[in-house]
Amino acid sequence: MPDVNVSTENIKPRSLDVGSKHKRPVPAVLRLNEDRRALLAEIDNAKFSWFHVKVAFVSGAGFFTDAYDIFAINIVSVMLGYLYGPGSDSDFTSLPRRNLTTGQQVAIKIATPAGVLFGQLLFGWLGDVLGRKRIYGMELLIIMIATFGQVVCAPSVAVSMIGVLTFWRFVMGVGIGGDYPISAVISSEFSSVHIRGRVMAAVFANQGWGQLSATLLSFIIISAYEHSFLVAPPSEVLRSIDQIWRIIIGLGCIPGAVALYFRLTIPETPRFTLDIERNIRQAGRDLSVLLVGSNSYTVDPNAVQERVIARQATTHDFRSYFGQWQNMKILIGTSYSWFALDIAFYGLGLNSSIILNAIGFGSPKSGLGPAASIYQNLHNVSLGNLILSLAGLVPGYWAAFLFIDRWGRRPIQFMGFAVLTVLFLIMGFAYDRLNASSGGKIVFVVLYCLANFFQNFGPNTTTFIVPGEVFPTRYRATAHGISAASGKCGAVIAQLAFQWLKDVGGTNRFLGHILEIFAFFMLTGIMSTMLIPETNQKTLEHLSNESQDDFIQPVPRNDSEYGNFQSTPIRLEPLESPNYPSSPPSSFSPHGRRKKSSASLYHYASMSDLSTRS
Repeated sequence: MPDVNVSTENIKPRSLDVGSKHKRPVPAVLRLNEDRRALLAEIDNAKFSWFHVKVAFVSGAGFFTDAYDIFAINIVSVMLGYLYGPGSDSDFTSLPRRNLTTGQQVAIKIATPAGVLFGQLLFGWLGDVLGRKRIYGMELLIIMIATFGQVVCAPSVAVSMIGVLTFWRFVMGVGIGGDYPISAVISSEFSSVHIRGRVMAAVFANQGWGQLSATLLSFIIISAYEHSFLVAPPSEVLRSIDQIWRIIIGLGCIPGAVALYFRLTIPETPRFTLDIERNIRQAGRDLSVLLVGSNSYTVDPNAVQERVIARQATTHDFRSYFGQWQNMKILIGTSYSWFALDIAFYGLGLNSSIILNAIGFGSPKSGLGPAASIYQNLHNVSLGNLILSLAGLVPGYWAAFLFIDRWGRRPIQFMGFAVLTVLFLIMGFAYDRLNASSGGKIVFVVLYCLANFFQNFGPNTTTFIVPGEVFPTRYRATAHGISAASGKCGAVIAQLAFQWLKDVGGTNRFLGHILEIFAFFMLTGIMSTMLIPETNQKTLEHLSNESQDDFIQPVPRNDSEYGNFQSTPIRLEPLESPNYPSSPPSSFSPHGRRKKSSASLYHYASMSDLSTRS
């Protein structure tokens, strides 16, 4: 390979301390570090632009779909009880009393959180290995396919209807789980420091709109079928119920289809391109999409034929990074905080219909016929869930949006867990007394709405944001996936415990004690928050707990003194800039690879694979 001349004009040679025997001038490596810092500074100081709006919309559309699909089962499970609960369809008078068995309720409601848990771990890992862009959109395809599968599924001799639905809801959960780490990391890595919290909060707030839409559309569709319940013959009631739940579930495909194209065309985040792919020119191109009217930075196309140490994500490096208590405690803090929060969030969110019925809120009037009783029950349950969404869920998300970059993440999370602890204690210990009168039931609903509000204006938002900020680029999606999966582990446990405990001592007699258990987990969330650093107005590189000085380093001459490293090619290209003439095209062949050693902390990357091609 011919030698490549390096222009060192106006650059002072600098020695990097990689050992007392190996100090030498490394102007090219110095220049790469300076260009990396300049690019990161551009991202961190970028003004709010329409691209940030696009990122929030594209990422948020997925969360809208996620929440719609997850929480639509709240009202749909009541309909499934009428259709597939134990009993005979010919005994129409007993139809209003039919419900899914405990086992069927558990299967339907934990299938999606279990799939979400698996998807968060899988897609979080893939996001760091393959890149954010390469897999962004796959999760929506999975959600859409699984949603369509639910809509057209039917029972068979071999598999019951609940069994088929459970399978498709698990598959849908895998897609929903993939949306969490990738959307969080993309919105985090594209955002500047001063607006990062609000961009991520706006993305996550679409979960509230998804929940609201699920309850609103349920209410509208049920109301549209009023004639089938009150006027049509009884034989049409079951047909109408079957049509209603399929329409409600099927509508969840629409927002995913709208967002799919934009997700497939969104650029890779400059941080991943810069720190993982080591392609500075492409990072500059991706950055040009974000910045408007800013100057670009260039890299000399005649970079020196030199090797650099490029820290990569390996099993050994993962253990080394998280083996440090200052990093491991953050992962424990983000994971347990999410776990504690989801115990209550999904314990309430997926069972609000049961709680509303238990306190008699909107129960059907006595003396109604079977069809009218079923209609009024579905109408009242959907209306009750609509009130809960409007009064607590949606306002809480947007309160967090307003204050997340003012107060910071930790104060909001502390406040949320503390208030929730008090609210659940009041609701739990006063449950029987509040349920004894109509006025007490109204007070209970108000407290329930406040709990929803402070879940979202509190740990539900911050547990999503913080893991997308505090870890280095090479582990950001993986660590976010681990934290989110811990939360869904809590959701699964909450569903199992809720369904089996609620009837201890009689039908719904244990609900007050379940609320007291929720209070205990909120209290533990206060303690886990102490492990989390404040991330407000800090760069992602500062939060990673890694030195950014000489992030790119030269390879020492004598490799034997530093272990058996792998040499891998990296692609270094100049940035396009209107202020600089384009460079003539040239290309060089990469070096071969060494056998990989699992013991190395770093990969060596060759700078000899240089190209100015597009």
